[in-house]
Amino acid sequence: MHDDVCTQIQRILEERGQVRRGYFVSGLGAAQFALPGAVDRLRAVREPEPDPELVVLSATDPAQPYGAALSWPTSAARPTRVPTALVLLSNGEPLVWVDRAAHGLVTFAGAAADMRWCDRLAALVKDGEARSLELRKIDGAPARESSWYERLRAVGFAEGYRGLVLRT
Repeated sequence: MHDDVCTQIQRILEERGQVRRGYFVSGLGAAQFALPGAVDRLRAVREPEPDPELVVLSATDPAQPYGAALSWPTSAARPTRVPTALVLLSNGEPLVWVDRAAHGLVTFAGAAADMRWCDRLAALVKDGEARSLELRKIDGAPARESSWYERLRAVGFAEGYRGLVLRT
């Protein structure tokens, strides 16, 4: 009964021109409703920025949709939404996932195209956002065997007993 009332209200609002119906966010099923101004703003940002800022979010942050509303992109390891993990995003696409407690790093397809994530990851420690970072596994394999090993060494990570370490 409740769903019928909501559907009727949404239909009335759509007929009055107060809301618009459509599929505005890909990957989310069912019809979606938005204010007309919101639709125009979504269309305006359809094209990605040429050099976007990298955003670091907790893996459990509601603004970080991967692992909840959206599936994680294909990767060599399995990222999860845990409180100790961070996701580095560019234009809303995840580049890397790093779990500070499990000492793991997972890279996604965009990581090779936008390697600024290496500098931003090191900046977490250098700028005091984290006391240290230790990477024992990269994409499910030991850090020393990773193709990212030398690049991470170049931004300040040092070889440690179990992998790569960066401390303040």
